[in-house]
Amino acid sequence: MKRRADQEPGYVLHTYAYKETSLIVEALTRRYGRVALIAKGARRPRSALRGLLLSFHRLRLSWAGASELGTLTAVEWSGGAASLGGSALMCGFYVNELVLRLLPRDDPHEALFDAYDEALGRLAAGEAQGPVLRRFEKRLLAELGYAPRLDRDAESRPIDPERVYVYEPERGAVPAERGAAGAAGRDLGGLLVQGRTLLELFRDDYARAETREQGRELLRELIARRLQGQALHTRGILKELNEL
Repeated sequence: MKRRADQEPGYVLHTYAYKETSLIVEALTRRYGRVALIAKGARRPRSALRGLLLSFHRLRLSWAGASELGTLTAVEWSGGAASLGGSALMCGFYVNELVLRLLPRDDPHEALFDAYDEALGRLAAGEAQGPVLRRFEKRLLAELGYAPRLDRDAESRPIDPERVYVYEPERGAVPAERGAAGAAGRDLGGLLVQGRTLLELFRDDYARAETREQGRELLRELIARRLQGQALHTRGILKELNEL
């Protein structure tokens, strides 16, 4: 069955060489999800596509094809580009890598596309990067069907902000023994996290340093389960920059 898309809103996630003069473009699109497209001749010095197929630029993509790998037929600018530099740029590449590793191709997620667009805008505006990443990670997990339950424990009881919980990735929050330490840390049963942290993550309230730190560890653990042992290259760099 031949597929065709015209003027589809999208972002370039990654490109790599294909044959002598072409590129494979991995893109996130609003109505089609993540797609792979051949950009024929895009590596030629005079190709009109060379300056367009860049990450973090809002584009309109057109393509056609009868297989999973479509052929790009047109690319146009659509609005401005997110101006990312320094650690914000690395955060953008981290978001791209998450989508590439976790989102299957041809699986539409319009809410995720909007969350991606919003995350780039917040990073470009100079907002605190940790909270921007946490919001996107939560949305990505939710779109994949693995939304972390943060307002209730594994038995559907409301989270007690004064308690400490062990967060088991496949079950959720389980009350820790009364003797457990109040600070977050690793235990044989999962990740120790404060009830207050869970509720603040649920509300996207990152004012407390403890919530930022524990939220980072919790979402890192949940994402690692979905990656099934794959390493994220950008995470190591961001860890050195204390941004992830």
